[in-house]
Amino acid sequence: MTQTSDNVTWLTQGAYDQLKAELEYLSGPARTEIAKKIEAAREEGDLRENGGYHAAKEEQGKQELRVRQLTQLLQHAKVGETPPDDGVVEPGMVVTIAFDGDPDDTTTFLLASREYASGDIETYSPQSPLGTGVNGKRVGDVAEYELPNGKMASVKVLEAKPYKG
Repeated sequence: MTQTSDNVTWLTQGAYDQLKAELEYLSGPARTEIAKKIEAAREEGDLRENGGYHAAKEEQGKQELRVRQLTQLLQHAKVGETPPDDGVVEPGMVVTIAFDGDPDDTTTFLLASREYASGDIETYSPQSPLGTGVNGKRVGDVAEYELPNGKMASVKVLEAKPYKG
């Protein structure tokens, strides 16, 4: 899965189906389960000192946040559409870079949302420092980005190909 700048999310069909199933579960059976937990905790008495009640309410809040996130994500999803194979780095691309001009120090990663990272390939968010630096660059371009310690680093884009899943 990837995020693009115009709030559209590209998803493989498998990722879309998985997220839709999660949303259906959280919107249905999971809501019923948490409501039962809250009701059972209420019946225990004083809510101010009821750890089970507070834990269930916190769980409910997290669950509802996830429902809102999934709903928005799926509303703006483009399923099965991959970015063009034009050598421009953008979300949905597998990118190979060389660090600081050293052609032997390379890494390959998927530029995509880390939440849906695959175990098959390392994933960098388009909002990460490296992701922001390389996004929009072409093969052969040098990109600079700021490291967490405040120093600048540069990488050369060696390859950018659409992710095939």
